[in-house]
Amino acid sequence: MESSDTYTPTSSAPLSHSPTSSSSSPPPPPPPTVVMSPCAACKILRRRCAEKCVLAPYFPPTEPAKFTIAHRVFGASNIIKFLQELPESQRADAVTSMVYEASARIRDPVYGCAGAICQLQKQVNELQAQLAKSQAELVTMQLQQANLVALICMEMAQSPQESPQQSVDNFISTPPHTGGYQSGVNNFFEENTSPNSLWEPLWT
Repeated sequence: MESSDTYTPTSSAPLSHSPTSSSSSPPPPPPPTVVMSPCAACKILRRRCAEKCVLAPYFPPTEPAKFTIAHRVFGASNIIKFLQELPESQRADAVTSMVYEASARIRDPVYGCAGAICQLQKQVNELQAQLAKSQAELVTMQLQQANLVALICMEMAQSPQESPQQSVDNFISTPPHTGGYQSGVNNFFEENTSPNSLWEPLWT
């Protein structure tokens, strides 16, 4: 008896790959690597600049002298503590104030920014005194001008100017330098027209 071993092949269809998963499409490019430069504070302090460094927004790497001046007077720990206690809206002004005060303290170790403020206040007082003096002189000149105008108007009102015709009439009615001559002539005729003097002989 023949043993007939029959082999029934199983029809297995090849797996179909979708077009999206084909190995022919190139993989997406990796995102560009951004190299973050440490801020000037962390660079000077020689430490790693964290992603949320509190000093990075106010001490950029292009301005190292800004942090050097503030760090020399206040210290890095005090600057960080001071900024953390303030809201973000006031931190930029606080850094500007600290840098200015530190620069003034380096220039004048005794008085610092107080010396600069006193010097500016002194200049303001001197300018205010000069302004008050100029204003007083201006008021005095205005009063003198007003008094001069009032005096001129008063003199013009008391002695009005005469017309040319009135001046000629006054000259004709009272001619100058004739009063003495006329009185002398009258006295001479009165003395020589008496009755005795007319018949008095001319010889003795």
